Amino acid sequence: MNLVPIESTVPAERSLYLGASPNRRPHTALTQWLDWMPEATPAFGEQNPVWQFQLQMAEMFGKEAALILPTGKMAQQIALRIAADDSGVRTFAAHPSTHLVYWELDGYSLVHDLTFAPLGDPDRLFDRADIEGLATPVSTVLWELPQREIGGVLPGRQALSEQIAAARMAGARVHLDGARVWEAQTFYQVSFEEIAAEFDSVYVSLYKSLEVPRGAVLLGTQDFIDKASRWAIRLGGESAGNWPMAVAGMYAVGNVLPRMAAYRERALEIAAALRDVGVSTRPSPPQTPFFMVELPVGAEAAAAAHRELSAETGIELCRFLRPGTTPDRSSFEISVSAAADSISTAEITGFVAQLIARADSSSPVGTSLTKDHQ
Repeated sequence: MNLVPIESTVPAERSLYLGASPNRRPHTALTQWLDWMPEATPAFGEQNPVWQFQLQMAEMFGKEAALILPTGKMAQQIALRIAADDSGVRTFAAHPSTHLVYWELDGYSLVHDLTFAPLGDPDRLFDRADIEGLATPVSTVLWELPQREIGGVLPGRQALSEQIAAARMAGARVHLDGARVWEAQTFYQVSFEEIAAEFDSVYVSLYKSLEVPRGAVLLGTQDFIDKASRWAIRLGGESAGNWPMAVAGMYAVGNVLPRMAAYRERALEIAAALRDVGVSTRPSPPQTPFFMVELPVGAEAAAAAHRELSAETGIELCRFLRPGTTPDRSSFEISVSAAADSISTAEITGFVAQLIARADSSSPVGTSLTKDHQ
């Protein structure tokens, strides 16, 4: 993955970056969980947090069983491995920018001897025709909802159902990469059970939009989860001692998830304000609390301008930029969370406007957005 890091030398006082949410500060998070969890809660046995949370997730997503795991990387690779072993087909299909390819150092191949078949073009969602046009049998077709690398875009529910039907006609299992399904639900406006109903297996992340330090949940039939549990032991992710992640997950579902609709409204507000100053977003308008800001300047120049402005203002918008298809383009992602509460929309648009002006050598620098003028 070709990213340009910001590498600010001065810590930001206020940050829009998802990882900077106050809910992620160790002292804050531990205090929240301690105040919320009853003192008599056992670490093991019935009623322990792992048991409680797995039951809660299975009920929420309408699946027979759930398994908490340390990371989504482990969860997804387990799901694909089970399907490959059951079917004897070692190829899976997904969007060209699937997380498994972009962020996981070929773990699916090196650890599980799986092969990847890209579906469609990198810059758009794949569709039913792409699935029907697969040149080779696949054990699983994977959907990432929303598709992160192209701006958090989602297919319509009817289109999604037609795609799933095509995958089943081809003899494949269907798996949901629901790392950000919490955000996707604000677009579909149906229950999590309804979103998950058509999928054989589902993975959800605790450490993205739910702001938990670590954790993932894999869901499916009881037989599937029994197999997944054995793979969790083989890979070192067995769930007996995962109760801190379960506690954090239960807290987040009760206290962070209810804010997701408000985060989407804030995302729409920020994107509209950026468009008013001539900056485009992808998608336009955002479908979820997650979207991309498209910059008409190169990534290296934008990173340098961001470092300068962050030192002057104490504000941070992102921690890395994506180079564009041409040297004079770049982008960064916004995932609205509690981190956005301390930064006004006017400050965000002002920062972006100044960043572009400084990064573009043909534009006047203009007046610095200093702390005194926030």
